[in-house]
Amino acid sequence: MIQPHFHPLQKAARRTTLSIAAALLLFLAVGCKSKTKATPENFIAALNANFSTHNECLFPDPPRFPVGTSDKTEIKQFDSLVKATLLTVAQEPAIHVNRYTVTKIGERYAPRFCYGHRQVTAIDSFTPPAQANGFPETHVTYRYTLQEVPVWAKTPDVEAAFPAMAQTIHGESTGHATLAGTLAGWQIPE
Repeated sequence: MIQPHFHPLQKAARRTTLSIAAALLLFLAVGCKSKTKATPENFIAALNANFSTHNECLFPDPPRFPVGTSDKTEIKQFDSLVKATLLTVAQEPAIHVNRYTVTKIGERYAPRFCYGHRQVTAIDSFTPPAQANGFPETHVTYRYTLQEVPVWAKTPDVEAAFPAMAQTIHGESTGHATLAGTLAGWQIPE
């Protein structure tokens, strides 16, 4: 069989055409799975990326240890952390105050005492993206579970002292967030 003979310029043009066609097919394939589209999958990825570096904590506004208190609710909360060996307590009866200090074990968690991070499992709803602050924004409602929950957070005393935490570490919870669309994909605005 005789092979057709192409001129070098024809070969280069043919390679260029094939390269352009391959690039176009790749662009179309990637474009269908774009991180910038308003899809539940993209929202889940954005939320999980954010939550992987933002833990849930007992004290969003952390106390400065050592801390003294006579408040009954705070005493119940801090005493649960004493039972979990994260704090020690010294009572000062003359001034009716309990003084709490972080233990060696507690140093790993103090002062905020974080107990895991959210892992989004589903998007229940989202608003159509609308321009706000120069970016398309959507409001999402999502379901999540907590991951990497330490053993001390699951103790009965800590769960009783922090009922909101106890509810979120068992089973699935619901949350809300605003996401902004950027060239790199969806993100929680700072």
